[in-house]
Amino acid sequence: MRRPPGFTLKAVAQFARLPVGIRRLLYRVAYALLCVYWFIRRPDAHGVKCVLTDGDLVLLVRHTYGPSDWEIPGGAIKSGEPPVQAARRETQEELGVTIRDWTALEQVTGRLLGRRDTLHCFHAEVRDPTLTLDLGELSCARWFARDKLPSDIGYYTGHILAQLPVRGRSAP
Repeated sequence: MRRPPGFTLKAVAQFARLPVGIRRLLYRVAYALLCVYWFIRRPDAHGVKCVLTDGDLVLLVRHTYGPSDWEIPGGAIKSGEPPVQAARRETQEELGVTIRDWTALEQVTGRLLGRRDTLHCFHAEVRDPTLTLDLGELSCARWFARDKLPSDIGYYTGHILAQLPVRGRSAP
């Protein structure tokens, strides 16, 4: 989620030290307020979606706020931040994974919850990464075979994953 202007690294660090239950509550409240804002203002929103694959497996996450669909990790782009840097930041913050080399996929545009989305999509191939989830923002993460995705995937997920070439190893 986009941080308001004036948020310092110290404030972000203090937020991260709050108990998980409090952070989850704050994310839910912020999301509800954003939904109202998006409905009224119909803003342009710019974000990233970060597709992580391990062969033919793809990582999907569930957020602690909003719909409970399985989503591709990602988030908002900060003002003046290059999209690839946002992808690096989001995977570090949400998943505890540092990825330097991203392959750009096509941008995805659409309307969701009143806002006009432009999503910069990136792909990185990883091998057995150790994930450290931000449990305030994410309730879980799971690897799925690309040909056996769950039925409850997010609005843009199928379109983004369709951009990936089919290759690698299959799920066990």
